[in-house]
Amino acid sequence: MGSLEQAVYAIIISFVIGVILCPIVIPMLRKLKFGQNVRDDGPQTHLAKQGTPTMGGVAFLAAFVITSLFFLNGNRDGAAIMLMTLCYGLIGFLDDYIKVVKKRSLGLRAYQKLLLQLIVTGLFCSYIMKSGIGTAIYIPFTDGKMIDLQLIFIPFLFVAVLGTVNGVNLTDGLDGLAGGVTLLVAAFFMIVAWAAGSTIAPVCGAIVGGLMAFLIFNSYPAKVFMGDTGSLALGGFVASAAFILKMPIFIVIVGFIYLWESISVMLQVGWFKLTKRKYGEGRRLFKMAPFHHHLEKCGWKETKVVTLFYVATALLCLIGFLGCKYMFL
Repeated sequence: MGSLEQAVYAIIISFVIGVILCPIVIPMLRKLKFGQNVRDDGPQTHLAKQGTPTMGGVAFLAAFVITSLFFLNGNRDGAAIMLMTLCYGLIGFLDDYIKVVKKRSLGLRAYQKLLLQLIVTGLFCSYIMKSGIGTAIYIPFTDGKMIDLQLIFIPFLFVAVLGTVNGVNLTDGLDGLAGGVTLLVAAFFMIVAWAAGSTIAPVCGAIVGGLMAFLIFNSYPAKVFMGDTGSLALGGFVASAAFILKMPIFIVIVGFIYLWESISVMLQVGWFKLTKRKYGEGRRLFKMAPFHHHLEKCGWKETKVVTLFYVATALLCLIGFLGCKYMFL
């Protein structure tokens, strides 16, 4: 069975499992009172979301893991992606659990979350170095040319993985936003994996199917949120798939939404601190960060913002295909 056929089966299996699990998980989360705590300083329209079940990422994460297990016979790269995704999902689960139990907007302390992320990323880095994947990565739009990062590969990997994971986490702020954007990114890596003859295509298909099912319940108006359980898991998936395929630079292209959301937060914080030091009063570049909230504060409807980000990601994925067209020749 070819990798494309396996990927299609993986999408279908994961979708079916997700559609079965979500209606079971959502009432369970509601019964446990695992509701979302909404920021008071956010868009006023979000106040109605207070109490919506969160940690729903466990549903598509379970669908992803169960489906992936069907395609891991001798598939070490696929297993590495599954474990990376699962481990980051567990970090997110811990974070979510603390939030809902203690009824606060912050879960794990920043240093605790960072330490756990460094440990998981370090284990993944160890696999990359020992598996023969190597330190060379593809350069987009160069007909398959590569650059060997050698000594700077390890710090590059840590920065890229942590940046991607936390970028996806910041993107998860509107109904269906992070799930839909990542579905498109995962589909991109699935198709590239098939074209490259990589064994990870079915694992990518598993996350695509799981997200398709989850979006039925997470799209506006959301009946459940993925929480950090889902967003950190998705970040771990995107980063690990990109490195397995030697395509981490492509994250900047196809995952530009993650990058821009992160940059908007850094610009907001940096400008506020700079102007406070200079003028004694902090000023803001955006009405609110991340950027999707800025658009809401400007009067955009939530569904319009999400649609814009979907369309932008779809176009960026098409550009990504042009950047690696050599794999399809």
